[in-house]
Amino acid sequence: MKPVVQLALDFVELDRALKVAQEAVAGGVDWLEAGTPLIKSEGLDAVRALRKAFPNHTIVADMKIMDAGRVEAEAAAKAGADIVDVLGAASDATIRECVEAARHYGLRIVVDTIAVEDVVKRAREVEAMGADYVSVHVAVDEQMHGATPFEKLKQVAKAVSIPVAVAGGIHSESAAEAVKCGASIVIVGGAIIKAQDATGAARQIKRAVTTGKKPSTLLYKRVSGDTIREALEKVSTANISDAMHRTGDLEGIVPISTGLKMVGTAVTVRTYPGDFAKPVEAIDAAEKGQVIVVDAGGVGPAIWGELATHSCLQKGVCGVVVDGAVRDTGEIRKMGFPAFSRLLMPTAGEPKGFGEIGVPVLVGGVRVRPGDWLVGDDDGVVAIPKEKAVEFANRAMDVLEKENRIRKEIDAGSTLARVTELLRWEKK
Repeated sequence: MKPVVQLALDFVELDRALKVAQEAVAGGVDWLEAGTPLIKSEGLDAVRALRKAFPNHTIVADMKIMDAGRVEAEAAAKAGADIVDVLGAASDATIRECVEAARHYGLRIVVDTIAVEDVVKRAREVEAMGADYVSVHVAVDEQMHGATPFEKLKQVAKAVSIPVAVAGGIHSESAAEAVKCGASIVIVGGAIIKAQDATGAARQIKRAVTTGKKPSTLLYKRVSGDTIREALEKVSTANISDAMHRTGDLEGIVPISTGLKMVGTAVTVRTYPGDFAKPVEAIDAAEKGQVIVVDAGGVGPAIWGELATHSCLQKGVCGVVVDGAVRDTGEIRKMGFPAFSRLLMPTAGEPKGFGEIGVPVLVGGVRVRPGDWLVGDDDGVVAIPKEKAVEFANRAMDVLEKENRIRKEIDAGSTLARVTELLRWEKK
């Protein structure tokens, strides 16, 4: 079949979904999907609303059916769906029930291989059961760890004769690759529904699918270990805190200068109050792009100043975080160096040499280890455990992207409370 673009409307608010659908249809999307979050939030009224608003478009109900196949498929069909999604992880009996119901109601069935271990084997099995399509799907939570669907897509496309769909973080740069790997249905969610200009985003992706071109994008791409810094430089500490479920911030640690951004891995230092020997020695141990993080007990005298900062600039160290005191702040500001501390004071300590470099430290109430990521800006500093850095960098990008869309809707004449329907979601 000729490749089509399917828009996954993964909202929990129907009004927002319909607005984005209208914009995206103007940009050329072919199929409209009532995403699982939307169906769980609004029920099958979401499908009914899409059918009413877009009578000539193919409507997909992403039910992710796991049981009661006939009942759920029939309900979606009666609501106006053309295609219904059943999980490949469901039993054979459930998938066959969906297929039988589809034949009775003129539906088509797509089997979603999310969480299926042997995707190729299951794709062949569901094709034999009568499925109309099979979808190679990398879950959102897997995407946050850097997973992509393309290798599995290639294998499945070669193994079956029915059309293959693909979902999992597709954007303008990867849409053409999806078709090249064998996809007939390119399912796009965030790259359109989080875009400030959904029409333009849809048009770019449609063009990529039909021409094979790869329009560049700064957003919607998920990073791996080699590109963590790239993502963290785009997001704010507030974005990261949200992504980490409102954790990670170093309490009481504030910027000496505003308007500066700090991103790097930690070189940790534990020192006695007022002993600046180990913090200064840590500059020699640090590599370019790292951040020196000092646990000085949260008290003075100052263990950091202008000369230490000057040394950092010579080494390419990209910032310092001190749970203690810093001085020479006027000079540090002039140098444009990202420095964060709990206290400011003119009095310096003495270089006695007590303490350690490269050990876990407690800074702002958060345990920071060597190699953990530190991000600082005008709001303060957050620490990201190194083993979670890929996930939280990607989740922070997701927060940023969603906020971009909300900002656009506010600019169009709404308010934050109305866009997010706060009253509706308050606990009763």
